[in-house]
Amino acid sequence: MLHDVGALLAMRVTRRAAVLVLACSAAVLGGPPSARAATATLNARVPMSDGVTLAATVTGQAPLSARPVIVEFSPYGPASATTYDGTAYNYLLVQIRGTGESDGRFDALGPTTQRDMEQALHWACHEPWSDGRLGLNGFSASAITVYNSLHLRLPCVRTAVLRSGTFELYRDLLWPGGVSNAIPGLGVLGLIGAPAAAAALSHLERNPVSALDSAIGLTDAGLSGGLEHPTLDSWWRDRGFRGDVNHLPILMLDSFFDVESRGAFQAFQALRGDGAHLLVVGAHDGAPAGTDDGSGATKAWFDHYLRGEDDGILRQPRVQLMLADGDREDYLAGHFVRYSARDWPVPGTRWRSLWLSARRSGSGNSINDGSLVARRPGASTTQSYAAIPTEASMTDQPNTGIVGPDGVNQAAETFPLLTETGLAEPQALTYTTAPLRQDLLSAGPAALDLRLSSTARETAIWAVISDVWPDGTSHPMATGRLLSSYPRIDRGRSLTDGRGDVVQPYGDYSAKSVAPQGTARDYQLEFWPIGDRFKRGHRIRVVILGASGASQPSAPAVNSVSLGGPAGSRLLLPALPTP
Repeated sequence: MLHDVGALLAMRVTRRAAVLVLACSAAVLGGPPSARAATATLNARVPMSDGVTLAATVTGQAPLSARPVIVEFSPYGPASATTYDGTAYNYLLVQIRGTGESDGRFDALGPTTQRDMEQALHWACHEPWSDGRLGLNGFSASAITVYNSLHLRLPCVRTAVLRSGTFELYRDLLWPGGVSNAIPGLGVLGLIGAPAAAAALSHLERNPVSALDSAIGLTDAGLSGGLEHPTLDSWWRDRGFRGDVNHLPILMLDSFFDVESRGAFQAFQALRGDGAHLLVVGAHDGAPAGTDDGSGATKAWFDHYLRGEDDGILRQPRVQLMLADGDREDYLAGHFVRYSARDWPVPGTRWRSLWLSARRSGSGNSINDGSLVARRPGASTTQSYAAIPTEASMTDQPNTGIVGPDGVNQAAETFPLLTETGLAEPQALTYTTAPLRQDLLSAGPAALDLRLSSTARETAIWAVISDVWPDGTSHPMATGRLLSSYPRIDRGRSLTDGRGDVVQPYGDYSAKSVAPQGTARDYQLEFWPIGDRFKRGHRIRVVILGASGASQPSAPAVNSVSLGGPAGSRLLLPALPTP
């Protein structure tokens, strides 16, 4: 600990260091103007124990008085708050160190940012506009900050609502399966850097050193996260969940199609003992038409834990899922299946073993047109494909989701092939079931047990699970990724089913193990949670192909997959119990 209570009280911002502005602007809070009376905004600078000051903004109904406070820590500059839950609350936005208008050096949501969060919350707890009841709100980076900081005691915090966000920054966003997710990583840095650049003049006027610190911090974050730490080392462990001493009840929201979807599911499993709820409705990719995007549950959650209201939120099912109904675009258009449960993975889930077979399915337009079958094929064989970059919108469901609302979704309405796997399949291996005889509700992690060799020393193994419609179109539902240098898993942290099969492998990315060229090895790919109703008459397909163009490219290679016999490959797909 770098501070004590006395030091924090001494650092409290004085009234003369803050500027009080009365406004009637709806832009500050991001909701309908008619729903809100006159608002007051208080801009302050919050000193940290090392002398750095963070920019903070408090907004609430005028006049500002002691109320419960919803707090968000954001790297995206001023006016980047992501919730408004009524006039009963005040809202505090703290700009993270080295971002936006805050001084200091950005440390990629690491230990310094985490200590800043602890100190800023202590400050907020004792300000006159706070009644001592704080709730944390987070979306994406602000949610990551909370998950990363739960090992520290967070003063006065009663609860949190966290949408999307990673539980482990390495495996949940930037290096899934040990494969560099380069393009999204650079995009995030760009979004963080833009507000900091816009505030450069004020940095120079107030603290010239701060402007240089901000630039160095953002550069260091890019180099460290993208080049200097390719394995899951202590640098990355400092930027992930390291335990929870606060025991906060947390509402987690996410989507099956989100760029960070894995995080909320893992967080729920780790924190469910403290009263967590999981609502899978939408995140970066948007929410289905006809839903409220989880805003009603968010408001009810804060009202219950910050104001003591008996609004029924805790009588809701612990896990509420909105499954796709065969297609991501249809899901966003409002065609989905509701499913509720008391836990995740859903109790009673069975993982079906679907073996990769060389037998032609008659449904594919790929190199091999193989089949997925219920029994392990007796004969052994291998099939090969060229591991070359593929179009991300067709083969990279998580990264497609993050840019979907920015035009990809609209383009897909006119050009459906843009987000289907059909055009990518001629250069891939495909394995497809016969038409289903009845609906299959599939929700949970999935895995691909694969025996593979490569002509390259290192290759990105990439696989997609698709829902194949009766018209032959192939719609991606989940993506699996693994760098061939990481064949090992931590079985103790992997999820196994009742038969002892590993259905969610927890990859060991601490050190590489490069295979000699042409040497076949066993791999276990993790698919992030899938949520789909495969309808009667549809087929299930596994597509094995080159890595998405959104990832850091590996050397072109020819990869060969083993089928049948003792070394046969298979898909482990979750099947929900009939509701």
